Amino acid sequence: MQKDSSTSIGLDRTDRKILKLLQADGRIANADLAKRVHVSPATCHRRTQRLIAEGYVRAVRAEIAPAKVERGALVIVGVVLDRSTPESFAAFEAAIRKFNFILDCHLVAGDFDYFLKIRVRDMADFNKLHGERLIALPGVRQTRTFFVMKEVVDNAPLDF
Repeated sequence: MQKDSSTSIGLDRTDRKILKLLQADGRIANADLAKRVHVSPATCHRRTQRLIAEGYVRAVRAEIAPAKVERGALVIVGVVLDRSTPESFAAFEAAIRKFNFILDCHLVAGDFDYFLKIRVRDMADFNKLHGERLIALPGVRQTRTFFVMKEVVDNAPLDF
């Protein structure tokens, strides 16, 4: 397989096209994908399987419309822990992984230790969740909540 000299991450031009097309439509049929990247279906299938096996594709899944499943409110929560130690970070992270309402959890630098992305029905739903579960997480000293007014860009495809 010939490598594109403009990249050092082990992807040639065809691999990049496959990944970009899969990002746009994870349900695209292999025959259609092959046609769009100008390779045979067998070659396309082999390449796609290799990209998956090598971890370039982490998952293929449906993107659910939040409002259709009563999760129309998006909330970002900044979390400050009472201590900045490896043990307190580990305890918080272990606890947060158990919550199915957390979409994203990121350790960050700056005024907060973590940012959480959460989908809920409405403000009352979040208020209950916050009072019963979030502030009870291990090591939480403070939270600051940001209700998203408008989602301008959400889950945009990676440009590489």
